Amino acid sequence: MGIKVLQQSKSQKQKEEAYLLFAKAADMGNLKAMEKMADALLFGNFGMQNITAAIQLYESLAKEGSCKAQNALGFLSSYGIGMEYDQAKALIYYTFGSAGGSIMSQMILGYRYLSGINVLQNCEVALSYYKKVADHIADTFEKSEGVPVEKVRLTERPENLSSNSEILDWDIYQYYKFLAERGDVQIQKALHYFLKAAKAGSANAMAFIGKMYLEGNAAAPQNNATAFKYFSMAASKGNAIGLHGLGLLYFYGKGVPVNYAEALKYFQKAAEKGWPDAQFQLGFMYYSGSGIWKDYKLAFKYFYLASQSGQPLAIYYLAEMYATGTGVVRSCRTAVEKRLTFLKKRRCIQWRFYYGIELPFKDIHLARRLYDMAAQTSPDAYIPVFFALMKLETMHLLRDILFFNQFTMRWNWLKPDNTVGPHWDLFVIGLIVAGLILLLRNHRG
Repeated sequence: MGIKVLQQSKSQKQKEEAYLLFAKAADMGNLKAMEKMADALLFGNFGMQNITAAIQLYESLAKEGSCKAQNALGFLSSYGIGMEYDQAKALIYYTFGSAGGSIMSQMILGYRYLSGINVLQNCEVALSYYKKVADHIADTFEKSEGVPVEKVRLTERPENLSSNSEILDWDIYQYYKFLAERGDVQIQKALHYFLKAAKAGSANAMAFIGKMYLEGNAAAPQNNATAFKYFSMAASKGNAIGLHGLGLLYFYGKGVPVNYAEALKYFQKAAEKGWPDAQFQLGFMYYSGSGIWKDYKLAFKYFYLASQSGQPLAIYYLAEMYATGTGVVRSCRTAVEKRLTFLKKRRCIQWRFYYGIELPFKDIHLARRLYDMAAQTSPDAYIPVFFALMKLETMHLLRDILFFNQFTMRWNWLKPDNTVGPHWDLFVIGLIVAGLILLLRNHRG
């Protein structure tokens, strides 16, 4: 219940209500609720930040076998936040977290073994950890899709979907992208828009309607016959999405008997037009020997072509081929790189943090620690660290004041980014420097 309220909450009051539900559930011993409360205390989502209380809750959860708690304790130990800085203990926490199924722990261990951070550098061990994450994401992805194929990606306009694409097609792309980002709330409007565009002769609209009926949603209940109808209309116009859709129907036997020969024919036509999902499906057929002889060279060829357009599952299978030496010369390093690319494409939750590039949140206590380390390392760092710490303390003060936003909206003017601009810190530093210069001049005078 608390998670549902939190996901639907738009105001601070609604979020408070959600956390109150979490607190009640946590008091009753619900582990998921306790994990939520520990996260809230660590990140300051529920009242004032209390790292000590968060650690106590994480330690209690870790004894109950919570892999999330193990991972959190590993992170806090590795940076010395609220507890003793201890890389050996962090490694133990991460290892237990990984064994419990924590994707975050697996990614962190993968990066540590790949880069040799507090462990002996070992590409093979790193590859094994990254494989666990990639397998989990790929499996979840395929289950959510129903078939191993990427949903239509609309981040940029395809150049080769149709030789006579109308301006209306681009409007559809933009509108569909808008709806995809907002979910299914306005999917009825999308279907109405596509039907109107399809009547005007838009091949892409026909293909999108077919796709909606193939996948099923509130506006277009799953219907293979209707999907076949609209895919066929789009395919008759040479539309790559329509051709690919027909290939899927024949490949999986949705509304028609399974026919690998027909599936291969339609996938090839769509792939020739540059549609990456069709290229992936061809690679998958040759890789798995679905209806045709296995041919790893051709599988690699089509996976590679699809990967150049960012098709995630094509990248996943390329990583598998490099990891096992199937159809290519085995390369641990290349396999790791491909798996990381796959996770990036799938936007694996905060993948950059898991990869080891950046921290998942802004932590003032950790920032102070790192600034102090920088100042101790070099005398030249004293002045820049001084200004950085001034900004940090100012932000800390403002954050404490802004805590009262949950009670009143009178403090909005205290948000520097809104009041002064995104580079307010440079403005303040300029004023401080000018003030110091004036003080020096008056002192000398």
